[in-house]
Amino acid sequence: MNVDTISDFLAEQRDQAPEELQPLALEFETLWERKLWHQLTNLLLEFFNHPGSAPQRLQFYKVFILKFADKINRLKLVDLALKAATQCRDNQERLSFLEAVVKKVDHEDSQDAYVFATIAVARVKLDLSDLDGARKDLDTAERILDNFDSVESVVHAAFYDTNAKYFQAKSDWGSYYKNALLYLACIDVKSLSLEEQRQRAYNLAIAALVSSSIYNFGELLLHPILDALTIDDQHKWLHQLLFAFNRGDLAAYDLLASHISSDPLLAQHTRQLREKIYLAALTEAVFRRPPHDRAMSFSTIANETKVHPDEIEHLIMKALSLDLLRGTIDQVDEVAHINWVQPKVLDMQQIKNMRQRLQEWDSSVDKLGNWIEGVGQDVWA
Repeated sequence: MNVDTISDFLAEQRDQAPEELQPLALEFETLWERKLWHQLTNLLLEFFNHPGSAPQRLQFYKVFILKFADKINRLKLVDLALKAATQCRDNQERLSFLEAVVKKVDHEDSQDAYVFATIAVARVKLDLSDLDGARKDLDTAERILDNFDSVESVVHAAFYDTNAKYFQAKSDWGSYYKNALLYLACIDVKSLSLEEQRQRAYNLAIAALVSSSIYNFGELLLHPILDALTIDDQHKWLHQLLFAFNRGDLAAYDLLASHISSDPLLAQHTRQLREKIYLAALTEAVFRRPPHDRAMSFSTIANETKVHPDEIEHLIMKALSLDLLRGTIDQVDEVAHINWVQPKVLDMQQIKNMRQRLQEWDSSVDKLGNWIEGVGQDVWA
């Protein structure tokens, strides 16, 4: 395509653009003629980021951008291509389009762009239910990412988000939870719409609850994404349920039981959830006690966790195997000697309880000091 044809194309696209985008479109030809590729790229990104440019993106990419694609930053080229790909008719067309982008940026000096494009291909394959193909692409991307000293956060964000989507499709909730949180660590949460924040918070909360490998929700409880569940009444119960688990609150759990049964995924895991809340109640019962008073009889544990006495030993062994607690079990005397409990995020009531224990400890140290001073007066003299 010669210069005159490019000029005609840009003039045609300028006329079709929304009024507020026409000044940008007018500038394209000037920058193109002056070969100011960096400035042109940034202006195109600004144009593509505007919702009004959507119908024109694909044509702009195919007819105009590909003319100077080898002269611009390849990571930005992929960014433009991803925005253009949103206008493909269907996922199959989108896949073919993005696979061509992958080939275009597969060079030794643009591996970050290659990874970015490969991740986009994996995402489309997930939409097409090609999980094996998506996994292969994600593994390729991960191997290259692991060799980078540094890379743009947008690439890491894309990887973790797509990886999370893969694990969600595989119902691997522990891996989904980990990757979804890593994605949020790469972005500004405020850049997400309120609806997307709410959906991600919901998915994370459900994953944390039903995962067979997650028993400490501290990282999620401290994350601002969780506030999205409190915006409306529809999801407040889930926010309350997470904090009930964190403090081992059996009464609150029972009050929220109707919500649990109404959620399809939670309803499938009711037995596992019940075991989790029992474990949470056990660790909370241990946590509330001072370190010198953590020898607990099975009957005491049964009273505090509401677990049937015959199942107490199994509950303690489960907590020990998961490294929620450390200690030993005296099966003859039916006593658990606990010397460590896994740290966790505290709510205000738990902080007050800890403050009270510290005050008690301070008082006991004070009394011990007075006693030593009293019985050792002759020695001090």
